[in-house]
Amino acid sequence: MPNLRVGERRWPVDVASNLLDALHQAGIAIPYSCRAGSCHACLVRCLEGEPLDARPEALAAAKREQGWRLACQCRVVADLAVEVFDPLKDGMPAQVIGCDWLSANLLRLRLEPQRMQRYRAGQHQVLWSANGIARPYSLASLPGEDPFLEFHIDCRHRGAFCSAARQLQPGDHLRLGELRGGALHYDLDWQERPLLLLAGGSGLGPLWGVLRESLRQQHQGSIRVIHLAHDSTEHYLAGDLRQLEQQHPQLQVRLVTAVELQAALAELRLLARQAVALVCGSAVSAETFAKSLYLAGVARNRVLTDVFLGAGDTVR
Repeated sequence: MPNLRVGERRWPVDVASNLLDALHQAGIAIPYSCRAGSCHACLVRCLEGEPLDARPEALAAAKREQGWRLACQCRVVADLAVEVFDPLKDGMPAQVIGCDWLSANLLRLRLEPQRMQRYRAGQHQVLWSANGIARPYSLASLPGEDPFLEFHIDCRHRGAFCSAARQLQPGDHLRLGELRGGALHYDLDWQERPLLLLAGGSGLGPLWGVLRESLRQQHQGSIRVIHLAHDSTEHYLAGDLRQLEQQHPQLQVRLVTAVELQAALAELRLLARQAVALVCGSAVSAETFAKSLYLAGVARNRVLTDVFLGAGDTVR
């Protein structure tokens, strides 16, 4: 049986044990959300030995060279010594400069990092609360234009990070963890194509950044934005979207609820053949959008989807 070591602790584990499970069973509360290698909350650094990694491509080459691995994707096949991501040592400090409610359930969080990092619209960032709660969120800010990092936090459901976020005030501090690229981005090769941006709930956050990036790059094709919300009060960026719509003739915005969704999606059929679609939201809304796009004739390889995780978080 291989031995697993964290700090001064060493214990035997079964061959091919999942690293995240082995750490939890030993009482080491490493955070996680997705268990699929997407959220990057379960980072550990390998100090000695090498686990069997099911998704080596999930981390950037530079991260892997530093020894970082995603615990949920690794199995212990030989003696292994690791250290858990420590937000105080490994994370970047960031100060809360804005914390306001855009609707009854949607919290807009703006952070000023100790040093501005390079990122692109639509990427994800792991946020660490002061009491050690980790949670990945999509960036809603636009690099090079917004002097802060912006996140849209859906607080409708219970979650440890949401509970902590409700208490935040300007001047409070968080730590920034892993920054990673998601499926959502803007590509200059799409300039002439119709661009479809379909969001459910707070899935509008990353698409808000992507939309502004496409307009900054002077996108030539038509742009259609559909935001699906539980009710009209949850269209939390309605004013900003309408303002952009007035300024850019190629942009059309539809703010819909579930009963209005199919009619709005049907309007996309004339654009579907050449369109690129970006989809973001819960698993249910993303599946609804994806099916409609398929039936409308949008090629599968031109549909980029980012499915938001559930509300659960783990306290470290």
